[in-house]
Amino acid sequence: MDRPIRGIRREHADRGLRESQVDPDPFKQFDAWFDEAVRAGLLEPDALALATVGRDGKPAVRMVLLKGYGPRGFVFYTNYQSRKGRELLENPHAAACLWWAELDRQVRIEGTVEKLSADESDAYFHTRPREAQLGAWASEQSSVLAGRQALEQQLKQFERRYADQPVPRPPHWGGFRIVPTAIEFWQGQPRRLHDRLRYRRQPDGTWLIERLAP
Repeated sequence: MDRPIRGIRREHADRGLRESQVDPDPFKQFDAWFDEAVRAGLLEPDALALATVGRDGKPAVRMVLLKGYGPRGFVFYTNYQSRKGRELLENPHAAACLWWAELDRQVRIEGTVEKLSADESDAYFHTRPREAQLGAWASEQSSVLAGRQALEQQLKQFERRYADQPVPRPPHWGGFRIVPTAIEFWQGQPRRLHDRLRYRRQPDGTWLIERLAP
C-alpha cells in the first residue's frame, strides 16, 4: 500500500497575477521575477529543473544552474557526453522549470535547444573557479565509477597536468541554450485557484499571452 502524505499542505498567499500586470515581452517579465527572487534572498534562485528525452523515448530530469538569459533564450552548461548532453544532441528539445517556493512562483519553459558557440563556452568557462575548471576535466559525467577514489585520482592527474598554467576548456564541455516556444508564469493562489499566464511564440516572432486553468 502507498504511504499517504498528509498534514503538510499549506495555503498560498493571495498575490495574484493579472494580464494587466505583466510585460508583453516574456523575457522582461522573467527579468522582473528573477530580480525579485534574488532580492528576496532565496537559496539558489538560478536552480533549474531540466527535462530531456532520449532516443528511447524515456524522459529524465535533473537540476542544473541557469547561467544566462535574454531574448535568445536560457543558457546552462554541462558535459556534452553526459546523459543530458547526449540526449539534447540526439533530440534538441527540452522543458525546464524554476521553483521559488517562498514567492509561491514557478516559471516553466519549453523549446528547442542549440549548442553555444565555442567562443561563448570559452568565455564562461574562464570565469569559473579553478577547482570547477579542473573538475570538468576529471569527471566523465554520468559514467559508472569504481568508487570515489577513482574520481579523486582523476582530479589529481589533471591538477598535475595543468599545474602553474591556465586550465583550457575541455572540448566535451560547454553550453546549451533553450530557445523557448512557450514560457509560463505561475503564481500560487488560495484555494488552489492558481494564476497561470503562458506566453506562446507566434510564427511572426511575437508573443501571445494566454490564461490557463489551474
